[in-house]
Parts: sequence; structure tokens; C-alpha cells
Amino acid sequence: MDSNDRALVADLQRLVRRLNELPDTREPQETRLGALVREHLGVAAHTVPVTSEKVSAHRLADADIALGVIASEDPDARLVGVAGGMERHHEDTQSLLAHRYSGFAPGPVEYVTTPVGPGASRETVAFGLHLFRFEGAAVAVLVRNAMPMHGREAVTLDVVAAQEGVAGRLLRRMHEEMNEHSVIRGNVVSFTADEYGHGLGSLTFLPRPSVGVDDIVLPDGVLDGIRAHVIGIGEQAAALLAYGQHLKRGVLLYGPPGTGKTLTVEHLLSATPSRTAILLQGGSLRFVAEAARLARTMTPAMLIFEDVDLVATERGMFGGPQPLLFEILDALDGVGGDADIAFLMTTNRADILEPALAQRPGRVDHAAEIPLPDASARRALLALHARDTPLSSAALDEAAERAEGVTASFTKELVRRAALRAALAGEPLSDAHLENALDEMLGAAAALTRSLVGAAGEPGGEPFSS
Repeated sequence: MDSNDRALVADLQRLVRRLNELPDTREPQETRLGALVREHLGVAAHTVPVTSEKVSAHRLADADIALGVIASEDPDARLVGVAGGMERHHEDTQSLLAHRYSGFAPGPVEYVTTPVGPGASRETVAFGLHLFRFEGAAVAVLVRNAMPMHGREAVTLDVVAAQEGVAGRLLRRMHEEMNEHSVIRGNVVSFTADEYGHGLGSLTFLPRPSVGVDDIVLPDGVLDGIRAHVIGIGEQAAALLAYGQHLKRGVLLYGPPGTGKTLTVEHLLSATPSRTAILLQGGSLRFVAEAARLARTMTPAMLIFEDVDLVATERGMFGGPQPLLFEILDALDGVGGDADIAFLMTTNRADILEPALAQRPGRVDHAAEIPLPDASARRALLALHARDTPLSSAALDEAAERAEGVTASFTKELVRRAALRAALAGEPLSDAHLENALDEMLGAAAALTRSLVGAAGEPGGEPFSS
């Protein structure tokens, strides 16, 4: 390329830059989609204000159900999709109705499968335009699902209505219907991160456990105290409110691993079948603020923090304040006294919990130790796990005496290990299998203890954690 050619290319580049800087003076033209909405509203749709509302992504099904309920009141209600290529995901509602160059038009409705319960799902509108009359006024509601890849972290509801005040009243009605008909209400759910790992993804619906009172072996009075705070306060809500007492409560279950904290939580879930429960554990603990908002909406509710010590250790430990600790404290403090919400926390290390969480009334109202089982508890646990086996009472008595210092989970595994030994040997389960399994497990426990603490110990003399 000679000097003349290079000069020509440079001139062309400058010209293109100047053209790009010039404002587009073309007036937006009504699209085919805009014409459809104009026919419905009776006025040019792109001249009408748009009222927008954002809804958490995990409530898409609730919004879809609510809109279906409201739209069904108009026998002439319609639902259409939006055609126009990938640009439709980037344009705002008014640009879909009137645009300088793109021809957005009615098209097929986009659906997505959303979970609505354990093992259940429904086809939900992910991108669609509802046309119906509300309170006698024509309205158009555009629903777009959250799409992080396009910069939408939440579900968006855009309401177009010519009559003043209609959009606001419609959105208020929508929230009422969303809460009344919510697929979350009365279920056990947990949060997951989105596919990019940054924000909140979909909800996971968990089967509600079936754990009865007879499946729990704790020291006398411990389970009664827990049930009184978690269940009893809810049952006496009207009487407590009449006396001006708050319903919000925090319960802390603490003790070594494997002693039955999680099983106790499962029992509480079993005993409250109509209570919404939100489980946060591991990485999902960072969604505490959203979980607390959801719990307030879905009362009566239970908000469960498994292993809360992971984010609520004492300030000053591990390098200073932890942001999630303050979110938990804000969640506990931000719930009104009349909200029937039980905050249920479990920890293996109560000794390292932040005092502002564990020792302040109104945050933790009841703390219950779930200890290592004593001899009589070990015997009861063995009888519980061996109830469908031919193991003798004498063998269970002897095993309970020998297994001093073990956890509740140890007793369950002991019976399973004995049954496994018998199955592998092709023999009926007998007391000998239980004795041999106990020898093996106590020996393994003692070896693990010696490895961890560098000291010898008698078999069975140290706790076994699982």
C-alpha cells in the first residue's frame, strides 16, 4: 500500500467515526407489536408510560400464576410472544413497540420449565405479552425472565396502561396473588447459585422429612424445650400477640458432630407440615438476606442455618469481621415481632460463635445442647436402629456399655455394619456379627484418635465423629 492509499484509508476511517457520532434523527416507527398493543389500549402504545417492577428470579412461577389468575377474569385475555431476533432481549418495552429500524412483531411465546415442588414442575412464561382488561381498563403486561447473560438478574414486569393509577393497582394485586398462590409456601426449599456463580439461582425443592418423636433420642426435656420454642410459639400465636409478645424466635442447637442436630431439625420439619422452611448451608449461607425476605413473605416460616459457625465466628477470629455475620444479625433484627418466623441454627462449635449472635436476647432465645449419648441413650438408639433385626436385647445391652463416648450416628452405623457383615458372609444376622462390627469400629475410632492427637487411648475411650 503506497502513501496515497494509506491517506485514503485514514480519511475513510475519520469519515466513519464522524458518521457514527452523528445523532440518529429518524423518528421511531410503530412496530407490528406496537400496532397490536395500540389496538388493545386504544392509544399509541409507545406514548404511554411504562411502569416496571422487578421480581426475584426464584419467584417466576409465582408471577406467572398470579398473572394467570388476574387475566382469567377477562374472557378476552390474550397472550402473545415477541419476534425480532436476539435484539428483543436487549431493548426496553417502549423500543419493542416503536423502533427506528427493527421490526418487532407478535410471535411465539417463550416458556421455561420451573420447579414448583419436590419432583414437580410447570411450563412458565419466560417472555410473553399479556393483553387483558383490569378494573375495566385495557392493560398490557410484558414478562421477561431473568437472564444474567443479557444483564437481567431479576424477572421484569412492565405494565402499559393508558389510565392513570391502573398500573400501580395491578402490580399491588399481583403481589397479593403471588403470595397467596405461591408454589414456595408450605414447602422446604434451599437456594443455589446461578450458573455463573455470582448471584442467586433457582430454588431447590426438598422432600419434607418424616421423623417422628420416637425417632429422636435426647436427654429428658431437651426435645420438649426445642419443640416449645419452634412449634409451641406458633401454635399459641394469637394468645401471645394478645399479650403484646413477639413471635420471632431464635433457637440454637449445639453439640459434637453426629449427635443428632440435623435429625432434630428434620423432626421439626416433619412436625410442621404447613410451615415454609428455607434451608441455608455451606455456600448458600451467603443468600441470608434474600432468604429472610422470603421468610417474611411466607410466614409462618422457618429459616434454618446449618453449621452457622462457618459465618458467625467471633469477631477478631480469622482476620476480622465477616460480612455474612452482619447479614445474619440484620436478618434476625429486621423481622417484626408479629412475624411467625423461627430462626433455627446448628453448630458443632458453640464456643467460637459471635457473642452478639449467641448471647443477645431476641436473637437466640433458646440454646439446646445435643450431647454425646449416655449409656441409656446409647441403648435406646441401638434398639431404635435394630428394631427390624433379630439382634438380642442382651447383645444390645453389651454393645451400649462398651461403646462409651460414641455419637448417635455411630450406633446407627454399627447396626448397619453388622447387617453388612452378615450379608457378605451369606449368613443370618446374629449377635456375633454385632460384636465383631463393634470391635472393628472401636478399633478404627481409637486408631483415628491416636493419629489426630498423637496419643494412645483405649478403644472406645474417645468420641467417634461421623
